[in-house]
Amino acid sequence: MFFKIEKKIENSLGRAGILETNHGVIHTPAFVPVGTKGTIKSLTVEQVKNVGAEVVLANTYHMYLQPGDELVKNAGGLHKFMNWNGPIVTDSGGFQVFSLGVAYGKELSKVVKITDPSLLIPERFDDVNAPRLAKIGEDGVSFKSHLDGIIHYITPEKSIQIQHNLGADIIFAFDECTSPAEDLRYQEEALNRTHKWAVRSLTEHNKLKEEDSSLLFGVVQGGRNERLRKKSAGYIGGLGFDGFGIGGSFAKEDMSMAVRWVNEILPEEKPRHLLGIGEPEDIFMGIENGVDLFDCVVPTRNARNGTLYTKNGKLNITNEKFKSDFEPIENNCDCYTCNHYSRAYLCHLFRGKEMLASTLATIHNLFFIINLVKDIRKSILNDTFFRYKEEFLVKWRK
Repeated sequence: MFFKIEKKIENSLGRAGILETNHGVIHTPAFVPVGTKGTIKSLTVEQVKNVGAEVVLANTYHMYLQPGDELVKNAGGLHKFMNWNGPIVTDSGGFQVFSLGVAYGKELSKVVKITDPSLLIPERFDDVNAPRLAKIGEDGVSFKSHLDGIIHYITPEKSIQIQHNLGADIIFAFDECTSPAEDLRYQEEALNRTHKWAVRSLTEHNKLKEEDSSLLFGVVQGGRNERLRKKSAGYIGGLGFDGFGIGGSFAKEDMSMAVRWVNEILPEEKPRHLLGIGEPEDIFMGIENGVDLFDCVVPTRNARNGTLYTKNGKLNITNEKFKSDFEPIENNCDCYTCNHYSRAYLCHLFRGKEMLASTLATIHNLFFIINLVKDIRKSILNDTFFRYKEEFLVKWRK
């Protein structure tokens, strides 16, 4: 058995567990740092291990375009290529279809405010003149490479083949991510496509899995519609996947409902990954509603922009007040950065546009978020989850 639930949160869907992979164990719930191109930006793999990461995620779309999945396979797989000996997750490329397609040139991401009228798309097919790099058909997606403009065509089978070449421990079925601003007609069409692609992904995976024993996760979609989310959870949950991803670009207002709808239906004995979500409030919400894994670029991206996490909320280290602040980013933080450097030094590095700024800030933010999830896991095992959640969020929201 590759996934074992150790403890459940009373009166909720949350749990702590152990997920076994070819390259080691993941203690869940867990935060998965995103190394889009086979690297956590500005960090060595040794530094990633030292912040407490057990697993990393690489992006199928980006690795396919550069350096190429065949090259990675010839190098001995992604583990050897990037010198990471722990578990690796690869996404399917489905989110890039969304970001290069209908979301291209718009302020649409993993989390949006659905109440913003500028984001509303009253009729999908009226948007034909919008610039986009990806076009979706029933069999797959054609897109122009953002690197050189060459046309590529990705099918569910191709996505699975790429991921097998990369050699990840956990891979995802090809899916179509949709905006919560899409109309119901398009959400239904996209969901039917995702379900067909899920079957094709599973069939291709079963052909290839004799070469390796990666775990294939199916992706639940359905936008912000309760009927579609539940339909997708029931269908994907019954296909025999090893685990599940909860996909989509979420409206902040109803993310928790969408996650709960799905996880009340998905098989309890299999792991669930909330794709692309990783802010502290959302992590607590996801864990309470039965999520086991999270990945997100936000903690590392924020770090590179000078936004640092503390238990009392975020701070912008470039602010004038930190120029002569010789305290660590956060007292009692055990990360390498806080043990060796001051806010004043970080402020100096960012203002001076020094490369070391990104490294030291990323170490801190990843340490913060990874160990927050580890502490949440401890609180589940100790039956103190709700108390810990309340105590943390009171300080965080100050």
